[in-house]
Amino acid sequence: MLEVNDLTTKYITRFHEDVYAVDHVSLKVEEGKSLGIAGESGCGKSTLALSLMGYYFPPLHYTSGEIVIDGRNISGMPPDEVRLQILGTEIAYIPQAAMNALNPTQKIIRFIEDVIHAHNPKMKNKEIYGLAKERFQILNLPEDTLQKHAVELSGGMKQRTVIAISTILSPKVLIADEPSSALDVTSQKMVIKMIYDLMRMGFIKSMIFITHELPLLYNVTDDIMVMYAGQMVESGSARQMVFDPVHPYSKGLMDSILVPEEGTRGVKLQAIPGTPPNLKNPPAGCRFADRCKYVTKLCKASSVSMTQFGELNENGLGDAGERSYRCLLPVHELKDTYAREGESRLKGGETA
Repeated sequence: MLEVNDLTTKYITRFHEDVYAVDHVSLKVEEGKSLGIAGESGCGKSTLALSLMGYYFPPLHYTSGEIVIDGRNISGMPPDEVRLQILGTEIAYIPQAAMNALNPTQKIIRFIEDVIHAHNPKMKNKEIYGLAKERFQILNLPEDTLQKHAVELSGGMKQRTVIAISTILSPKVLIADEPSSALDVTSQKMVIKMIYDLMRMGFIKSMIFITHELPLLYNVTDDIMVMYAGQMVESGSARQMVFDPVHPYSKGLMDSILVPEEGTRGVKLQAIPGTPPNLKNPPAGCRFADRCKYVTKLCKASSVSMTQFGELNENGLGDAGERSYRCLLPVHELKDTYAREGESRLKGGETA
């Protein structure tokens, strides 16, 4: 459904400096599947989401790579063509803090009319209202929401309304950039359920879900990709990435989060030291090297490429799926090290 090959995009500052926020990223999302993208603030998640739509405006610029949606390459398409032919119908985007994007002076139905008229100017408002009413009823949103202003809605209702507006044209791919952030737990659950209902009912075919929280992605997506400093550093199935991360950065993200598993009580959380590199002048070697406790001289000498590796299934036979990571240290060496450290942390917790 969506395939991205070696995509690179950059910001050009007012001082004419190039900041490569998305650096040679490749990914694939099949029909009916969902991909989660995780990483700390500033790693390039939101810029990747914007880049995937193929709609660029300064200071963001397309540099190279391919974006293919349902067999159609949208890389380098003129902005007007992308807006009329791609956005809303082929791919839709729910930005961060989307609930704040609604104009408080307009009723919700007016936003829906604007979206549909941009693609079908001849469609009558009465038909649009009927379509919106039916969609809102299917998604368990009150019909009277259409006649309300944004200021009359709660935060959770605003977010769900924005999702309904963004998917009114049934896009093939939905990109949700932290759609559950800044919401209480109950509202988060309703938002996530709504997105899944859209997939289950066929209104969207595939989804990319962006968040800081790896455990959340385990319950929401099929696969997970971790980004750091504009690059993909690891990818695999949701279970693999949460319970068996390989890259030191992925492992650090999991160790810094509370996990309610038996036997972990008393174990101290492990923070990742330092800060991400400045992408105006990124390091020549591994971009995580300065924060990695397993770093070697080779890590800082030259750039590190993604390496694929397979895993045995639960019976110890065959291949349980391809994974990839960006690290010079062998997988078995990293896993042995993590196992020893885990035992030491558990013993320390029991002693405490």
